[in-house]
Amino acid sequence: DKVIRVVPESERETQILRAAFNRLKVDLWQPSSPLHIVEGTVTDVRVPHNTTRSLLPYLQQANIHYTVLISDLQKAVENQTGLRSHRNRRSLSGYNYEVYHSLEEIQDWMHHLNRTHSDLVHMFSVGKSYEGRPLYVLKLGKRSRPYKKAVWIDCGIHAREWIGPAFCQWFVKEALQTYQTDPAMRKMLTQLYFYIMPVFNVDGYHFSWTNDRFWRKTRSKNTRFHCHGVDANRNWKVKWCDEGASFHPCDDTYCGPFPESEPEVKAVAHFLRKHRKQIKAYLSFHAYAQMLLYPYSYKYETIPNFNCVESAAYNAVNALQSAYGIRYRYGPASSTLYVSSGSSMDWAYKNGIPYAFAFELRDTGHFGFLLPEMLIKPTCTETMLAVKNITLHLLKKCH
Repeated sequence: DKVIRVVPESERETQILRAAFNRLKVDLWQPSSPLHIVEGTVTDVRVPHNTTRSLLPYLQQANIHYTVLISDLQKAVENQTGLRSHRNRRSLSGYNYEVYHSLEEIQDWMHHLNRTHSDLVHMFSVGKSYEGRPLYVLKLGKRSRPYKKAVWIDCGIHAREWIGPAFCQWFVKEALQTYQTDPAMRKMLTQLYFYIMPVFNVDGYHFSWTNDRFWRKTRSKNTRFHCHGVDANRNWKVKWCDEGASFHPCDDTYCGPFPESEPEVKAVAHFLRKHRKQIKAYLSFHAYAQMLLYPYSYKYETIPNFNCVESAAYNAVNALQSAYGIRYRYGPASSTLYVSSGSSMDWAYKNGIPYAFAFELRDTGHFGFLLPEMLIKPTCTETMLAVKNITLHLLKKCH
């Protein structure tokens, strides 16, 4: 398999690409659906080995220019996870935050922190996944007063975006390690609670380790189509299954049979609804594109508290860039990325959480979903600066 990049330069090229990708059932990495391919859109697509022979000559004939981003995907996957067996990954005291971890390892790690840091960490489950796995969340913060505002952070809504769960773990590590020494972190953990869900889509994430590295959706079964899964970021009850989502169960952006059809989405939505008065920020971590997005996703319209959210985003992106010079684009999701309906960020905002953000972490497509482990540390380090920035913004009054 290969990953190629095409940027259509005309309406004709756009139509040819949409038709070809629909017909050949390729795996779109960017954007998430052929519908989003328009003139000038950077389009990254994974082409199966057996399709390469028909698609690439076809593009050449149509005079559509493409570049190969990854020439041997299997080799790239093996490079990322091939070293697994001979490293000591079970000892939690020396837990390595600079490698990707399986679901089992992440859950062991959560249990371990719950036992060893009971002053700052409380682990609980908000429900069960389709396949019956617990949906664990870490509540992080000093029990300093009965009522505190909170920040919700989730990672891994889309299974193949492994850098997400890596960041969620990094955030917890940083909080626990710097709580004593960093006044800003101490302030954050004293004045707020953080609800952190390192792996939202547990079934899909597990499947991306065992069966298909590039799986995106949940793993619920569809009786009529024999296709598995729903896009957990199109399944929320906000403009559900409108533009940017698909009704077809085999599509990557399938919205599901009805809103909150996925037990994972239903469980988190229920938790957020119950705590909506307390939770002031919703942060969701995705990959890849290097963007910081805020509502709306489903329409081109300015949110009522635009000034506060936009200044938080501007400062967060500048803080992030100060680490390694990595530039993030920021803005409303609809105009910065593309229109999509039924997203968790829009839902959170619509349900009264004033600061709702979705991060698209590194990179911009050179590695795509296969971000090498050596880039975990810089990616998490810079993202940490952005998250702290947003959090401290939250603690100041914004008018």
